[in-house]
Amino acid sequence: MKKFLIVVGILFVLGVFALTNIDFNRMNANNYYLQITEDGVPHEDKLDDGSVMTYYSYKLDATNADGETIPLEFTAQKNLRKDAYLKMYVKNGNEVSSYDEVKFENIPKKAQKN
Repeated sequence: MKKFLIVVGILFVLGVFALTNIDFNRMNANNYYLQITEDGVPHEDKLDDGSVMTYYSYKLDATNADGETIPLEFTAQKNLRKDAYLKMYVKNGNEVSSYDEVKFENIPKKAQKN
């Protein structure tokens, strides 16, 4: 009985660790790369408490490691820095689930555009 409780406790701790440290938006996603070339289009939403939330939308072409290009639409909570390179995590064809800023040198050769 004591061993069983120890095993259950360890599994519980591992489960909590996994849920807090794994970004499920990036799992099973295809990677595409793009460069921010223009300012995002600002949008404002009024929340129930009366405050205003501003976000920015982008429509840009992104390229994967095989050199295939697709159009992507995504939003950000702030206006992204021009000329920044982003690694996009894409699911279901063209649905952006997450993104990270990367250095140009870390982009696969076929995805680099000069």
